[in-house]
Amino acid sequence: MTRLNARSSASLIALATALGLGLGGTAQAAVTVTGSAVFVDAAAPEDAAEATAAPQDAAMGAQDGSSEAQNDGLTDIVVTATKRETNLQRTPISISVMGAETIRERKVQSLMDLADGGVPSLRVAPFESRQSALTVGIRGIVPLDANQPAREQGVGIYIDGVYLGRQHGLNTGLFDVERVEVLKGPQGTLFGRNTEGGAVSIVSKAPTGKFEGRIDGGIGNIGTYNAGIHLNLPEVAGFSVKLDGVLAHQDAVTKNPLAGQAGWGQFHRKGFRAAVRWQPVDGITNDFSFDTAHDENSPYYSQLLNYNPNNCLSGGTNTAPLAIPAGSTCVTPGTDFIGTQGTIKPLPPGVVVNGTSLMRVADIGVPQAVTVDKTFGYTNIFKWKIAPEIELRSITSWRGVEVEQNDNAGGLHRVPVINLTAACAGANCAFSRYSRADLFQRQFSQELQAVGSIGSVDYVAGFYYFNERVRDDAATPNSMGATAIVTGGVVTGATYAPIPFCTGAPNPALGKAVQGCSIDRASSVRSKSYAFYGQATWNATEQLHITVGGRYTKDKKQGELLWSRGVNYQTNPTVAATNGYTPLDKEWSRFNPMATVAYDFSSSVHGYVKYATGYRAGGASSRTSDYRAFDPEDVKSYEIGLKADFWDRRARFNVAAYMMDRKGSQVDLSTIQPTATGNFNNLVTFNAPGTTKIRGIEADLTVKPTDRLKFDLSYAYTYTDIPAVPVTYREFTSAGVPTGQSTTVLQKFYIVYTPRNAASASVDYEIPIGSADTKIKFHVDANYSQATQSFDQFATKADESFIVNARLSVIDIDVGGTKLNLGLWSRNLFDNQLVYRRDPSNSLPAVQSNAVAGVPNITRIGNNNNVLGDYGNFNMPRTFGVDASIKF
Repeated sequence: MTRLNARSSASLIALATALGLGLGGTAQAAVTVTGSAVFVDAAAPEDAAEATAAPQDAAMGAQDGSSEAQNDGLTDIVVTATKRETNLQRTPISISVMGAETIRERKVQSLMDLADGGVPSLRVAPFESRQSALTVGIRGIVPLDANQPAREQGVGIYIDGVYLGRQHGLNTGLFDVERVEVLKGPQGTLFGRNTEGGAVSIVSKAPTGKFEGRIDGGIGNIGTYNAGIHLNLPEVAGFSVKLDGVLAHQDAVTKNPLAGQAGWGQFHRKGFRAAVRWQPVDGITNDFSFDTAHDENSPYYSQLLNYNPNNCLSGGTNTAPLAIPAGSTCVTPGTDFIGTQGTIKPLPPGVVVNGTSLMRVADIGVPQAVTVDKTFGYTNIFKWKIAPEIELRSITSWRGVEVEQNDNAGGLHRVPVINLTAACAGANCAFSRYSRADLFQRQFSQELQAVGSIGSVDYVAGFYYFNERVRDDAATPNSMGATAIVTGGVVTGATYAPIPFCTGAPNPALGKAVQGCSIDRASSVRSKSYAFYGQATWNATEQLHITVGGRYTKDKKQGELLWSRGVNYQTNPTVAATNGYTPLDKEWSRFNPMATVAYDFSSSVHGYVKYATGYRAGGASSRTSDYRAFDPEDVKSYEIGLKADFWDRRARFNVAAYMMDRKGSQVDLSTIQPTATGNFNNLVTFNAPGTTKIRGIEADLTVKPTDRLKFDLSYAYTYTDIPAVPVTYREFTSAGVPTGQSTTVLQKFYIVYTPRNAASASVDYEIPIGSADTKIKFHVDANYSQATQSFDQFATKADESFIVNARLSVIDIDVGGTKLNLGLWSRNLFDNQLVYRRDPSNSLPAVQSNAVAGVPNITRIGNNNNVLGDYGNFNMPRTFGVDASIKF
């Protein structure tokens, strides 16, 4: 076998640099070694039970090349992206997999830890600043506000083959994970609705039937500690049991000066999982699991990043507005103001403006309770190989999530902006909007599959049923009051103290978080989905493989808006009708086809072209007083890919280029909505006309120049463009009544959390110690993302990101027949502080929401009374610690 000398290695690295590829910390797949073969179930979550027991034919297929190449070079990897075992390099799908080893090296304890960009095409961010709900996107499919019960995600999240209907509770601690799999591009045929961008699958380790286990533990800065126990029990009468318990804790990243209140960025997670595998006879496997998790956390602190950055001016009146100077940046997107009015208020005493570094202590203490997330799930996976040509599978699941949300991270950094005057005292100068909400969700799903081969045709057929019930409520009381300190008739300071809030009568029909509050909104939704699908691959020759498939889906969604802006719609149907309220009762159906032509140019070079489709279901916005409905969005994808092993199997290069066209893009717009009790600023979701264009390139390079050294490089380029949308604002009379006339303005929208360029790099180096299996292992990964928008109606971008993580480990230390691993780790090693979410809405004029005497069209006058500045959230600071695990 040809070895790479130092000069060749240098040339290799130079080539990687010339290609412009980013280093990727994620391996192409998680690897499990059985004898001389390597098996990975890299994409089909329902095949998790077979992850460590691949069949003999797959094992034979994994032994291409010499045994020396298997031992010293890059290994072949068997995946099941098409719900059957295939070689990763010959599978015509773009896949990234973060295996158990990479999860340990990167110190990934929850999905939020993937926000550093280890998989460049995968974007993870908190919804708003909250750990309790995550925004997940792939290839530019990133919903901004999937937090509503009647709105769906654009990327499917799966745990052991079960689709999760909500983005809530996703950040609970991970159990003993075999791998986290990322399928890129629409998966509408085999995985179904709400997988326009792709799918993320979390696969748990299955019972082994042997008495063995592992105990983990560690401590770090910011008061962090974690522990875990993972126990496999011996097989008895065909039954194997595995038990997992996990615990993770972090103190507040930003401390709260108000005594007795939670800080920001803290969490305390604990969970338990039990899995039972039953194998009564050859050909039958039944896997049952139960999991439950409890997470107490608080949002990340929202800082005031600047003060009046657009130089908006005080002055003017509604009848004589202040003209907007030519070239001024004090212009709100999507508006056509002829002028502004209002007062730019000075910064209140004690308020800190800091746009360069994370504040470790808040400037003003406010009430803050922890958010409580509870999740549970029951899953049963049954497989029966009834004949060589067919295997039947059943995946049954019942899951739920409950959230009690408490978010008071804004303080005096967001609306309402107070004006300290001599008359300002207590509740008269209320501030600190406290976002409190509850969510209750239950879902049942059943999937039946038939998988097999007949002659030269491989096939998959299935039926899927999904039933979900969700209800939520929300309130936003002001929780603090300011009292001016007046000296000689001049305000010289202020004191801040909590004021009573949510003091009304309890309502058993509402959740715990909003008891006694004036209710902003409450809704209840029930969704049902049915699907039939099939896919067949004709292996026309040894080199040519043609795949076609399709999925028919029928969705039904029924929802009710129970409360809106303090009005109970159930007891006040007249007000609801005046507001134009209509319950949601919609049905949609789709047929999603796909086709792929794959060709093996040689035993090590494989190419494919692919056409795929997907769609995201429609719904209704509970943030609007009329419960405004919106339709589904649809995507078509065209992809070409190449996968190659070279340099005597010491290098692997995979590249894919794609074009995606999305119609009916669901976008969000803040606008004024008139109601029977006043005009309110609402977030409206609607379908943008035209075709949204998404274009991209993904490349992965893995190089193993020596037995001890390995490089991984990944890069993603993503171009997105939503055509400008004509937004129509209704005009109002001086009494706030619509005039029947309107103003239309072109509004530009953006796809959030989608950097144009993103890259990741990692280096792993091992040094054997002595003659035993003990090794010293060094790992470092670096992750870059270009600056991108965090709100879809503003061009304002958050910061670019560059995060480096590192770990030094001593592994497989023999301690009396057990194996001990020790590690020293750091995330964000260089303490790079950056704003990942920037909200400019408080630095620009607002649309008038109240009637103004003598003004024929208040829509054309911007209101500066709540202009303060951009506020946003910083990433996690440098964390570090030590950990240990012992295997027995």
